[in-house]
Amino acid sequence: MKNDKGNAVNAVNNNRRQFLKTSAAAAASTSAGALMIGFHLPAIAKTVRSVKTTQANAWVKIGSDNAITLICHRSEMGQGTYTSMPMLVAEELEVDFSKIKVEMAPANAAYVNSLLGGQLTGGSTSVRDAWTSLRKAGAQARMMLVSAAAAEWKIAENDCHAENGQVVSKSGKKLFYGQLVEKAAVLPVPKEVKLKDAKAFKIVGKPIKRLDTLAKVTGRAGFGIDVELPGMLIASLAQCPVLGGKPLSVDDAKARAMPGVRAVVKIDDGVAVVADSFWQAKTARDALNITWESGAGAALSSVGISTSLKEALAKPAAVVKKIGDADMAIAGAAKKVEASYELPFLAHATMEPMNFTADVRKDGCDIYGPTQFPQLAEGVAMQLTGFPKEKVNVHTTFLGGGFGRRIDVDFIVQAIQISKAVGKPVKLIWTREDDMTHDFYRPVSLHTLSAGLDERGMPVALKFRLTSQSVTARLFPAFVKDGLEPFMTEAAVTPYQIGNMTVENAIIDSGVRVGYWRSVSHALNAFANESFVDEMAHAAGKDPLAFRTALITGKDNERFRNVLKLAADKAGYKPGGKLANGRTQGIALMEGYGTYVAQIAEVSVINNAIKVHKMTVAVDCGMMVNPDIVKAQIESSVVYGLSAALLSKITFKDGRVEQSNFHDYPVLRMNEMPKVDIHLVASTEPPGGIGEPITATTGPSVANAVFIASGKRLRAMPMTSTALNSA
Repeated sequence: MKNDKGNAVNAVNNNRRQFLKTSAAAAASTSAGALMIGFHLPAIAKTVRSVKTTQANAWVKIGSDNAITLICHRSEMGQGTYTSMPMLVAEELEVDFSKIKVEMAPANAAYVNSLLGGQLTGGSTSVRDAWTSLRKAGAQARMMLVSAAAAEWKIAENDCHAENGQVVSKSGKKLFYGQLVEKAAVLPVPKEVKLKDAKAFKIVGKPIKRLDTLAKVTGRAGFGIDVELPGMLIASLAQCPVLGGKPLSVDDAKARAMPGVRAVVKIDDGVAVVADSFWQAKTARDALNITWESGAGAALSSVGISTSLKEALAKPAAVVKKIGDADMAIAGAAKKVEASYELPFLAHATMEPMNFTADVRKDGCDIYGPTQFPQLAEGVAMQLTGFPKEKVNVHTTFLGGGFGRRIDVDFIVQAIQISKAVGKPVKLIWTREDDMTHDFYRPVSLHTLSAGLDERGMPVALKFRLTSQSVTARLFPAFVKDGLEPFMTEAAVTPYQIGNMTVENAIIDSGVRVGYWRSVSHALNAFANESFVDEMAHAAGKDPLAFRTALITGKDNERFRNVLKLAADKAGYKPGGKLANGRTQGIALMEGYGTYVAQIAEVSVINNAIKVHKMTVAVDCGMMVNPDIVKAQIESSVVYGLSAALLSKITFKDGRVEQSNFHDYPVLRMNEMPKVDIHLVASTEPPGGIGEPITATTGPSVANAVFIASGKRLRAMPMTSTALNSA
C-alpha cells in the first residue's frame, strides 16, 4: 500500500504505570528495540476501557535507533496537522523537529477530541485541543528520560537537562533518548509538569517547513485513492438520482458480460459493479438497467424549499439571545431598517472524490481511506460486520480535501457492504458526478433582520431571525435542546454593542441531507449580520468603518478593534470605501473559533461583472504554532469563500440535484484569484482556530464593496452579473 502511515498499539490498561509498561512491550514486539510511550492527563483520564471518560493526548514512539515518531491523532487534509501536532510535542521533548516521523493514528477512544467529544477532525479544533495536552505529553516524556539518565549516572535530576534528543549532565556526559527509553518506561508519569514559557520556544511559533510537502510533491504521499492491496478489486456504484431513493430491481445481464466484471452487488442505497479496473467497473455500471424507488425526495425543488424557509420564519422560534425589548425599541425608533438574506445549498467539492477501501474477511475487517472521523468509521464497520473492536482496523490516509464532508461515512458503509458481499478487498471510487449529486450539502438559510436607529443614526435595537436545517440533530442529537442548535447559530449574535437585541432561530427539515461545511453556520450568519451592519451605516449616512468602530467600544472588544484598525490601515481604507483608482472597499468583522478577523475586499464592478482585486485580512488567532500554515489556511479560506460568494450553488428540481460537475458548479480558478495581503497579530492569548473563519467573512466583505461600486445591494449568493442586472 502506497502511503506514509502506520499503526499504533491500542491502550487497554487501567493503571498509568502498567499502561506504560504494556505499551512498551507491545511496541517492542512489533518493532525491534522500539518503545511506545503513552500519556494521559490525570484530570481527564480514568481508564482506556471507558470510552467516554478517557483522553490520551499523545503517543510518542522512541526507538533504540533514536528515531522519534508521533502518531498524529488528527486527520491531515491540507490544513497542516501532520506538521503542527509534531511541533507541539517536539518543543517540549527537546528534539530536532526535522528528524521526527509521523504516523496516522488508528481508531481509538484514546484519541478523542476534547472539544468535540469524538475522534474527530473538524471545527478548527486540532491546535486548540492539542495546545496544552501535546506539549504536556512532550514534557512528561522529557522528564522521564531525564530521570532515567540521572538514575543511570547516580546524580540529581537537577544536574541534567534535555537537549537535541539527548540527556546531558553538568559534567558533559550524554545519553541519547534511545538508550534511555527502556528505563524510562518503568518510571511513573509525572503528575506536575511545567511547560515552557513562550519566550523560550525554539519550534512553536516559527515558520517551519511542512513535513508532508516532499511526499506530496513527489507523489509518494498515500491518499485514499492510492490504496493498493493484494487481490483488490474496484467498485463503481450507481445511486438513485433522487436523494434517499433505493434500487427496486436491476437488469445486470449486459454489465456482467462486459470485460473485467467480477460481480454486480445490490446494496442498501445503490447497485455496484465490481471489476478489475475502475474504467471497467464504471463502463459496466453505465450499462445497468435499474428501476429506482424515488421515495419522498422526488417532490423536492429549490422553489419549494425557499417557500418553506419563509413559512418557518413566520412562526415562533427559539430564542438564542435577548437583551431588552427589541420590538418596542424598533417601533419607537427614528428610522427603521429591514432586510432579508438567503443562501443556497453548497457542495463540498473536494478535489479527491469520495472513496474508501474495505477488506472484509472471515477473521476480521480492515478499512483504508480518507476520513475525518475514524472512530465513527470503526463503529459502522463493527455494526456491519458483527466483528468486535479488536477485529476491526481503520487505516486513515491523507485526505484530498475534507471541508466537513468526510465526517460522514456513507461511502465507507458502501465499501464495507460491497467487500462483504464479494469476499474480497474492494476499493470503491465515486465519480465527480456521484460526488456532486450525492453530497451532504451545506444547508440553505434565510435571515430576516430589522433595526431601529436613533436621531444620530446609531442603532438602538436589532432583531435577527434565522432558519436553516440542523446537521447536528442528525449526527449528534444530544447537542440540540429546546429548539436551539449551537452549530446553526454561530456568529448569529453580532459583536456590536446594541442596547436592545433579539436573536432567534427556527430549525426546519428541508428534506435534503445536510452536513458540516467549512465554517458551518458562521458563513451563513456572518453574511447576514455583516451585510446588514453596512445597510444600517448607509441608512444612517455614516462611513461603514466609523460606524463599526463606534459600536465596538469597551475592554471586551479590544481584539475586535485591533484587527479592524489593522485591516483598515494596511488596506489603505478611504472614508466611504471609495479608492482613487475607481475600486471600492467592503468590510467584514467576525469572531469565530476563538479567532478575531477583519477583512477588507477591494472590488471593481464593470458592466455588472464583479472583479475582486485584493483581500486584506487582519487576524488575531492567539498564539500560533506555525505562522506559514496560518497564512496558507487564510489564503485557502479566501479561495473557498470567494467560490461560494461569486460562483457556486446547488439547486433541486424533481428531487434531483441540477449540478453535476465543475462546468455547472464552478469554483474559483487561478486567474480569478485576488492578491491576499495577510497581517497576523502577535498575541499571548490561547490559540484560536484558523481553518474556517475567513471563509465566513469573505462573502460579506465582497457584497459590501459591490454595493459601494454599483449602488445595488446583493442579499443572496452567489453574487453574479445576472443578480446585479435584476437588483
